[in-house]
Amino acid sequence: MSATERAIASAEAHSAHNYHPLPIVVASADGAWMTDVEGRRFLDMLAGYSAINFGHGNQRLIDAAKAQLERVTLTSRAFHHDRFADFCTQLAELCGMEMVLPMNTGAEAVETAVKTARKWGYQVKGVPPGQAKIVVAANNFHGRTTTIISFSTDAEARADFGPYTPGFEIVPYGDLTALEHAVSANTVAVLLEPIQGEAGVLVPPPGYLAGVRELTRERNVLFIADEIQSGLGRTGRTFACEHEGVVPDMYILGKALGGGVVPVSAVVSSSEVLGVYRPGEHGSTFGGNPLACAVALEVIAMLRSGEFQQRATELGDHLHHELGLLVGGGSVDAVRGRGLWAGIDIAPSRGTGREVSEKLMDRGVLVKDTHGSTIRIAPPLVISKEDLDWGLDQLRAVLAGE
Repeated sequence: MSATERAIASAEAHSAHNYHPLPIVVASADGAWMTDVEGRRFLDMLAGYSAINFGHGNQRLIDAAKAQLERVTLTSRAFHHDRFADFCTQLAELCGMEMVLPMNTGAEAVETAVKTARKWGYQVKGVPPGQAKIVVAANNFHGRTTTIISFSTDAEARADFGPYTPGFEIVPYGDLTALEHAVSANTVAVLLEPIQGEAGVLVPPPGYLAGVRELTRERNVLFIADEIQSGLGRTGRTFACEHEGVVPDMYILGKALGGGVVPVSAVVSSSEVLGVYRPGEHGSTFGGNPLACAVALEVIAMLRSGEFQQRATELGDHLHHELGLLVGGGSVDAVRGRGLWAGIDIAPSRGTGREVSEKLMDRGVLVKDTHGSTIRIAPPLVISKEDLDWGLDQLRAVLAGE
């Protein structure tokens, strides 16, 4: 039995089967490349669903983490620490906002946004107690907590986990008319992904986000943008909302904020919105810890340079040009995305998304399937054009049946 087979067999025997990973066991990684326990190298074209935007083992981030590890890693929020104020100040400035509420994972940040919107609705907007409503989009993916799956339309995520949390209304993604009809006097927020990642990198129609912004402002409703996957450089802008010149009332951030080193997430908003909290009403032992703040501060500094946004724009234009050439030839039905991020609908004659992913793995390229026929490409933003082209060559070969 190989080292890969032994590791997978042990994992299957001793871990819950809540994932179905590709049969590769990673041992090390650098930049856009990963090496498995057999010594085989693979081009990472997924980047941890955008968590590794700055590449594996980015030296600036590793140095920041090492320096902090030698000082203090955790205090809990029972005490102040010397990295917290800078983190909150600089993240708020990056977002053009005023206040930050740090957490750890994306799902925690979404839960925080839901709680915040409800509390704002009761205390500021004047919604009757227990009547707050949040409008969300079909095919969303915001996490897998019991509250979040309550407004999911993914049967796999929902089945057997009820009873579900009330207070949400689901409308079709990209449909402004449906959204307008759903917003009522008791609506406190509209929660959307500017681009739906898990759904297959779905980009809304032009003008949709601007329309959401106008509608929510008119109706005194918070516009909450879940930029956990789309934000922090992935689409060629710091935030995907910027492509339509939109600033929401609240950003939900995660994944790349921790630089692929530690889990870091946050809700960023105005003092009017986040100012509704009082001590004891919400929190997290690890949220905003010194190690997380140190790494996230370096991420913020890297984003301020604009280098990664420009790289995502330039390589993204190249990626979408090359992928566009595949559409209509019998192998690919459609391609969507923005920046260095794409969803590719594989023609049924070429196999399922999982089968194509496995064939790419055999050729040294790692991607991830979703919803049966779609594969997603989201390489680290540090990937070279040469490596990106090599990965695309492998995709062409797989689609050609080689």
